[in-house]
Amino acid sequence: MKEILEHLYQHKTLSKAEAKTILIDIASGKYNHYQIASFLTAFIMRNITLDELKGFREALLELCHHVNLSEYNAMDVCGTGGDGKNTFNISTLSSFVVAGANIPVAKHGNYGVSSVSGSSNVLEQLGIRFQTEESKLKQQLDKANICFLHAPQFHPAMKFVAPVRKELGVKTFFNMLGPLVNPAQPKVQLVGVFSLELARMYQYLFQEEQMQYTIIHALDGFDEVSLTDECKLISDNEECIIKPNYFGFDAVSLSEIHGGDTVEAAAEIFMTILKGEGTKAQNEVVIANAALAIQTHQKTEITEAIERAKDSLFGLKALQSFNALKQLS
Repeated sequence: MKEILEHLYQHKTLSKAEAKTILIDIASGKYNHYQIASFLTAFIMRNITLDELKGFREALLELCHHVNLSEYNAMDVCGTGGDGKNTFNISTLSSFVVAGANIPVAKHGNYGVSSVSGSSNVLEQLGIRFQTEESKLKQQLDKANICFLHAPQFHPAMKFVAPVRKELGVKTFFNMLGPLVNPAQPKVQLVGVFSLELARMYQYLFQEEQMQYTIIHALDGFDEVSLTDECKLISDNEECIIKPNYFGFDAVSLSEIHGGDTVEAAAEIFMTILKGEGTKAQNEVVIANAALAIQTHQKTEITEAIERAKDSLFGLKALQSFNALKQLS
């Protein structure tokens, strides 16, 4: 590791093959926590290159416990995290709204690192037990229209670096990798990213794999549609900048979509919204993100997608999907 760190400290980059080898070595336990922390920190100090991102991704997918859910054409709805905004669990709630709108979802998620509560934290708090068996995940999709793939159970490398990431408490390149390494490798994805540069890398990778996708980057830094400001959308169909009125909604303030200061508070907010009892701002942020996911999967007009999302949330179909998943977990 000493030679690798000296290479990086001289502002040199890694080839795709080098990046892949190093991450495989990390997953095998070759390096201690101090070495891993130094390695991660090098990439906090500078932007990752496309070749490095591809190499790290190839390593994680090679080591991954894969599941084949292709018969469902399920989509993933997730963000990189790491935006530092501490909003409530928007993408996770949106996933249940999408599932309630009769679109299969294979949601990939993890514990929060730079936020109070990641998707795994809130679902675990609410009684969801994580599954890895393909047959059980398929049963969840059959009955609940959604399954949850808890990243550390599928990615040994993520599990190994988790304590280091938690101690660092800031976003690392593992945030960038999360949405790219769903163990089911869905061909349809709505993904939010914390930077426009990363959005371009995702676009390149998704184009290479001929995916159906929408990439979101809010221009004020959110990795989702926050309705606080304009938002950049990049899809396999078009590229545009939208405002809250694209959805027929008013702008909201950051304080209106705050996620709470504890996992317990985050879980309470989560269930309040899922029961159709959220504030106007909370409901509209969830509906906006869910509508984009529905549009991505179904190639429908945004107005129709919004109506389907509203019907799922306020008709308590999203809540039904959640309850079914909990019962099957």
